[in-house]
Amino acid sequence: MVFDVQGIPIRTRIASLRSVDWKRFQTNFFVLFPAGVLEAAPTFHVLVSRAKTPADSARLQNAIVSKFPNVSALDLAAVIQTVDSILSKVALVIRVMSLFTVAAGLIVVASAIWSGRYQRVEESVLLRTLGASRRQIWQILGAEYFLLGFMASLTGTGLAVAASWALATFVFKLSYAPTLLPLLIATASATTVTVLIGLLTSRGVSSQPPLEVLRAEVG
Repeated sequence: MVFDVQGIPIRTRIASLRSVDWKRFQTNFFVLFPAGVLEAAPTFHVLVSRAKTPADSARLQNAIVSKFPNVSALDLAAVIQTVDSILSKVALVIRVMSLFTVAAGLIVVASAIWSGRYQRVEESVLLRTLGASRRQIWQILGAEYFLLGFMASLTGTGLAVAASWALATFVFKLSYAPTLLPLLIATASATTVTVLIGLLTSRGVSSQPPLEVLRAEVG
């Protein structure tokens, strides 16, 4: 294989190969030369400088290029900004898709709660027959929906953390450090939404006449 090093061709022979993991973000194309091959080849130097403002960076680049025409000046801030813009768009797409997933989950939760509405009516009638007040019935329903939402959100959060850890560890080969605040917010939000949906779909449960419900049950 012939390598073009600053315009000078260097003919080499490949002595060994290594496997490449394309899922890693590190550079995969390292070429190792033995001693005595690149010593006579042209070399170049890389210097890094920092400017306080974009205007200072532009003036510095113009001054370098004007005084040293063979020197290439690269603005890393522009490169980082471009990469950050691309990653932000990708993150936005992921957030939109996750919102659709959350919306579908809320529909499923509402449907499941609504399907058990008649059971809630029967339980309410039984509790009222035993002497429970409407306030106590609503407190029982609220506690039930709270436990339902909390356990469901806790399970979902745990599965999300486990999947993120596995993806970061085994696919991207990175260390995973979850942020607790978003997880707590997601758990609290899911629990609150479940309680609200449950209480909204349970309106009128405690106002059903016990005798009418018992007759329908017997009939």
